Amino acid sequence: MYLYDRPKMMQKKVVVLTGAGMSADSGIKTFRDADGLWEGHDVMEVASPYGFARNPAAVLDFYNKRRSQLLEVNPNPGHKMLVELEQHFNVTIITQNVDDLHERAGSSHVLHLHGELLKVRSTGDTSMVLEWKKDLNLGDTCPKGYQLRPHIVWFGEEVPLLSEASQITETADILIIIGTSMQVYPAAGLLNYARQGIPKYFIDPKPSIYESDFENLTVLQNTAAKGVPTLVADLIRKEL
Repeated sequence: MYLYDRPKMMQKKVVVLTGAGMSADSGIKTFRDADGLWEGHDVMEVASPYGFARNPAAVLDFYNKRRSQLLEVNPNPGHKMLVELEQHFNVTIITQNVDDLHERAGSSHVLHLHGELLKVRSTGDTSMVLEWKKDLNLGDTCPKGYQLRPHIVWFGEEVPLLSEASQITETADILIIIGTSMQVYPAAGLLNYARQGIPKYFIDPKPSIYESDFENLTVLQNTAAKGVPTLVADLIRKEL
């Protein structure tokens, strides 16, 4: 029996935490690349309840542009190699990214901590979430008559899936962190939920943590598009 024929329960559990750097090679800019600005905008003006209350039309326009951009880019080799990883391990991806590039590449289990750009939700009923690929404008309402807003966790808002993400991280036999500054909380704190002794890998062209910071940590100073294929190939080779 080949390794990839084993039931998921018999495979090692790999938890992958991904940040903006995961999608940078696909052409989606990161906060860090723009010196704290998101596509030239103050993030608090376009990614906070305050900004939406102050100028909802501008916020909707901002996300319309981001949504349009997302539909024009494609998964990079890093996304694709995480799909290959699923052929040999039980993989769950916890991402801070609001794009759908993991899903488009073919990953089966993706948890979006900060929401999803291709979804919207009701401002009056947070449980009402709709798929959305076109522009969202003032006057677009949910079936209950409330204005729709981007399905994004803005700064200052609770991260509803954080508890689930913490529980998933606790189950990891291997933890991989890709393209994140490790400075945006509470997501950055997920590393602390990993069990002691498990292998941990951090991939980023400008690493913000060092191997001496955490037990059994390996740092790969590279982009996601280059670093992920190298690591995945090495992990698969070790399992065969």
